[in-house]
Amino acid sequence: MAAGAVELRRLQWRLEEVEQRIGVGDGAPGTRKVADELVKVQAALNNIASKRERIKILFKKIEDVIKYLDPQYIDRMAIPDTIKLQFILAEEHLIPSRAALLEQVKNLQPILGSTSIQAVPDHAAKLQRLSQIHIQQQVA
Repeated sequence: MAAGAVELRRLQWRLEEVEQRIGVGDGAPGTRKVADELVKVQAALNNIASKRERIKILFKKIEDVIKYLDPQYIDRMAIPDTIKLQFILAEEHLIPSRAALLEQVKNLQPILGSTSIQAVPDHAAKLQRLSQIHIQQQVA
């Protein structure tokens, strides 16, 4: 529920930003809010839709279209949950070892983020030059 309230506040903030950018809703008398205009447009669309049967059918199909446009819809359709469960159970014996490896990576993150490791690309040119000198010394 808290996430819904945060999302509502975020949406309200975005709407206020849009109103400010297009020059409406600045608090002056006589200015119209974008939300008010959207309500009027929705009422007009509903009025038109109620008069035409084909539009009523289309409005009912919008939910299906939104469901089909969801990127995860194909994943849910392509791989049923039972198959996912079987895959997890088949790999069950590997999960503890992979968890241990992830823990090891987590413990080594400070080392990977150190300045010494981050400076490696800067030293690549020097290392290449030293390698060439070493090869020349071995040949000679």
